[in-house]
Amino acid sequence: MRWVVFVHVAIAFWFVGGLIGRGVTLSRARSSADIAEVGSLVDLAGRFERLMVIPGSMAVFVAGLLAAWAEDIPLWGSASGWLAASIIVFLSTIPLVPLIFLPRGKVFEAALAEAQAQGRVTVELTAAFRDPAVGFARLYEGAAIAVVVALMVTKPF
Repeated sequence: MRWVVFVHVAIAFWFVGGLIGRGVTLSRARSSADIAEVGSLVDLAGRFERLMVIPGSMAVFVAGLLAAWAEDIPLWGSASGWLAASIIVFLSTIPLVPLIFLPRGKVFEAALAEAQAQGRVTVELTAAFRDPAVGFARLYEGAAIAVVVALMVTKPF
């Protein structure tokens, strides 16, 4: 059943690759003064999101549970505290979607559409790019995934 673990790791690479691709693309879009380039980069970031991040997050979690089952690792056992901690940290990112990403994403989309209609990067679009709640959520998401990867690799407790 080692192939289940391999599939879990492969999906994790896919998911993390999507997070990195989305982050790099949005960083470049945030710093651009060309609205056409911003639009193209935001579209590309959306593709990373739809093709890698969203399905990857769900698939890596399910594959991780299957890998634990295949390896006969108890989810909440004393010898697998790293797994329980990983599950808790991973699941802690879920509320970011309805509380921050979806509502702030609508504000961002409206600001982007208005900027594209005006043919320039607007103050509202710049503000939407620099939304502190979204910045916090992206930072938390990245840190949480880094912690999960570290726990999965090192199995410290």
